[in-house]
Amino acid sequence: MQTNTTFAVIFYTRKSRSNANELNIFARITVNQKRSEISLKRCTLLRDWDSNKNRARGSSYRTKVLNTYLDQVYSHLLDCHKQLLEEGKIITASAVKARYLGLDENLKSLTELITYHNTNMVSVLKYGTMKNYYTTEKYLLKFLRKHLKVDDIYLKQLNYRFICDFEQFLRAYKNPKKELVLSNNGVMKHMERFKKMVNLAVKLEWIPKNPFNQFQLKFDKFDRQFLTERELELIENTHYTNERLERVKDCFIFSCYTGLSYIDVRELTMDHITRGIDNNHWIFTKREKTNQTVKIPILPKALAIIEKYRDQAEKTNNRIILPLSSNQKTNKYLKEIALDCGIHKNITFHVARHTFATTIMLSNGVPIETVSKLLGHNKLSTTQIYARVVESKISEDIDNLLIRFETQKLKPKAQTKQTIF
Repeated sequence: MQTNTTFAVIFYTRKSRSNANELNIFARITVNQKRSEISLKRCTLLRDWDSNKNRARGSSYRTKVLNTYLDQVYSHLLDCHKQLLEEGKIITASAVKARYLGLDENLKSLTELITYHNTNMVSVLKYGTMKNYYTTEKYLLKFLRKHLKVDDIYLKQLNYRFICDFEQFLRAYKNPKKELVLSNNGVMKHMERFKKMVNLAVKLEWIPKNPFNQFQLKFDKFDRQFLTERELELIENTHYTNERLERVKDCFIFSCYTGLSYIDVRELTMDHITRGIDNNHWIFTKREKTNQTVKIPILPKALAIIEKYRDQAEKTNNRIILPLSSNQKTNKYLKEIALDCGIHKNITFHVARHTFATTIMLSNGVPIETVSKLLGHNKLSTTQIYARVVESKISEDIDNLLIRFETQKLKPKAQTKQTIF
C-alpha cells in the first residue's frame, strides 16, 4: 500500500461551446501532483459561478441543488480514495477516477500479474528458476518506486517507453559500493522474464496488446569456458590434505567426466548407479533443471571417484555419493584450486560440464547427437554451441603447432604431481 501520497479534489469550469453565457463543470482529482478530470455533465450560468469557492453562488433552488450535488461528488471521491487505500490498491488520480466511474473492477495491476505468475509457476518451475523470477520482481518494484515514485501501476499503463526505461534502469543499477551489478546478458535475462510475464497477461486478456512487440532481446554471444586436456590433468594431479578442497576437486573432476551439473552431482545417490545395456556401470537420473532423463556411461576416472566415496555414501540414509557445500562456497574453493594449479581462468562448477562436452567428448570424435543426449539437452542447437568452441580450439591448436614448428621447440609436458598441505 502506498504512503505519503497527496490527494485533492476541486471543481472548475470551462466555457460552453454552444452557449457563451454557460459554464460546464468538471471535477479535478490530483494525486502527487498528477491530475485526472471528470466531466460532471452539469452546467451553470457564468454569473452564478464563484471561482474562489468553486461552487455556485446565490440562494436559489437551482443553486442549492447544484451545490448539494457537488458536495455529494466530493464526498464520493473521498470515499473512493479511502477505499483504494484500505484495499492496498494503486493510488493515482486515474485510479480514483476509475473507481468513481465504476471502471476499475477488471483493471489488473503489475503486482497482481507478478503475484499470479509466481503463484502458478512455483509448482511448475524449478527452485533456481523461480529464484531468478523473484529477483526480476525485486528489480521491477525498485524501478516503480525510484523511477515512477509509485508502488504499482495498472497493466494498461505498460507501454514501449516503460520497457525501455526499465532496461536502462537495470543497466545503470549499482550496488552499495557504487559498482554496476548487471552485464548485458544479465539485463536481457531480466527483460526476458518480464516479457514472459507480460505474455501471460496478454493470454489472460488482462491487456489488449503486448508492449514487448517492438522490443528486441539482444544477448551477447560468447564461447563456453572450458578446461583443456592439460589443465584438467593439472587439477587431477593436485592433491590436498584439506578434506574440503579435496572433495570439491573430486566433485569437479567427476562432473568433467560425466557432464552432470552442480545440483545433479549434489543429489546423485548410489541408487542412480546401475548396469547399462553393455553391463557396465551407468548413471540413470533426471536433470533437476529440465526434468529430462539422462543415461550416462561412467568413464573410469568418474567410477574411481564413486568408489572412493562409496563407503561414506552407504553409511548415510540418503546414500548421497558426493556431498557438496553451497554453489557459492564450491565456486570459491574452485578458484583457490585453479590458483594452486596456475590456471588463469574464471573457473566455476559449470565449467566442468562444458569441459565434458568439449574436451572429453567432442574433441575426441563423439558425435554431437550423442553429446546432446548425454547432456540432457532438449534441443540440438544448444549443444551446437560447444561444436563452435571445438572449431575455435582446433584453430588455436594449429596456430600453436605452427609456432612450435617455427621455433623448433617443444613445450615440456605438465605432468608433475603435487600435494598441497
